[in-house]
Amino acid sequence: MAVAGTTTDAAVVVFLITVLSISVSAAAAAGTTTFGCYESIVSFGDSLTDTGNILSVAVHKAMPPTGKPPFGRTFFNRPTGRYCDGRLVIDFIAQSLGLPLLKPYFSDGGNEEERRRSLATGVNFAVAGATVLDSEFYDKIGYHNPVTNNSLTIQLDWFRSFLTRLPDGRKYVERSLVVVGEIGVNDYNYLLQQGTTLDQLQTLVPQVVSSIGSTIQELIKHGVATMLVPGHPPIGCWPIYLTLHNSGTDKYDPRTGCLDWLNDFSKYHNSLLLEELEKIRDLHPQINIIYADYYNAAMRMYLSPDKFGFGSRVLRGCCGGGGPYNYNTSAGCGDEGVESCDNPGSYASWDGVHYTEAGNRVIAQGILEGPYTNPRIATICPDESELSLQPRGHYTLFMVIIFSLAANLCIQNVCVKFHHRRKSL
Repeated sequence: MAVAGTTTDAAVVVFLITVLSISVSAAAAAGTTTFGCYESIVSFGDSLTDTGNILSVAVHKAMPPTGKPPFGRTFFNRPTGRYCDGRLVIDFIAQSLGLPLLKPYFSDGGNEEERRRSLATGVNFAVAGATVLDSEFYDKIGYHNPVTNNSLTIQLDWFRSFLTRLPDGRKYVERSLVVVGEIGVNDYNYLLQQGTTLDQLQTLVPQVVSSIGSTIQELIKHGVATMLVPGHPPIGCWPIYLTLHNSGTDKYDPRTGCLDWLNDFSKYHNSLLLEELEKIRDLHPQINIIYADYYNAAMRMYLSPDKFGFGSRVLRGCCGGGGPYNYNTSAGCGDEGVESCDNPGSYASWDGVHYTEAGNRVIAQGILEGPYTNPRIATICPDESELSLQPRGHYTLFMVIIFSLAANLCIQNVCVKFHHRRKSL
């Protein structure tokens, strides 16, 4: 009986070690080297990041189209408030870290305590249509935001309020990956659509970037240790602008068909943002500030559309009201009579402004697995000596259990006996 028991225990050890090896190998193969690094994600931004806040009456001026089909058709099989057919870049980031998808700050249902618990692994303050600069600024210069009065400043206020309701808010943010953006595109979008010239727009960039920098410094004061700060994507490849500025072949990149001058503007914003981040790094060398190069991560789709399965459709929206780029200002996705394509996965653009889940996946892969972060996101992790005693998500808890069971059996000499038996075979 003793021999049988030992053999059984040894088999258990083999099983546990096999599971452990497979789990580690699978994580490495998937590129999930940051798996378990963070206990939560805190996110700020606009419609490229909003996971549902825009559906709250507290933030929108009119009910957005994202509350009805065909939005959400690919992954969720229902509208969630995301400006997409499925998941956003922030969703892929959360999944790569072994965390649940981010809930919007304005989550529905439950009392305050239930709501607080539901946001324990992450909270999203991003709002579709949000700008960096406050609406009062744009009102003074004669422009308006048609979607929301929300700004990065307001999202920061929500963040402060959220922290006051946590037992240890500082500890929460120290162990979180904080994503600041993408944000700022709307500061330029609304002005471009309301007649601002490129020269006028360029004078605004330093102010937008400086405000992003001030927000980052404020977050550091609240204990944030690691931040991911995305730059702007190549907006000159978006169907909305290819439709609104459809003139003169000399304005297009012959390799991609994108508008050169608008992409140059995105690169100008990103160059100033990089300079701002370097200044903050110099002031706070102990803080991990990761720049996410959305521009070049996304540009791969336009330079090699066949490689990613988009082909000649790469500059067309999946859901739109027709035209060369399937974008129509008077018939947008979600409007009555506007149809979406059969296969969103073969399009980079969902509605002419936002990416499909397939497009978001390409960007996320470039950020998480490719060279499009500085420093590489996979090399940044909170201090392991501080986190080693704390289970970091379901995956880490699972691994702790596996190690514990194997160690317990080894303490009972099972490992030694099994090893001796293996050598005698």
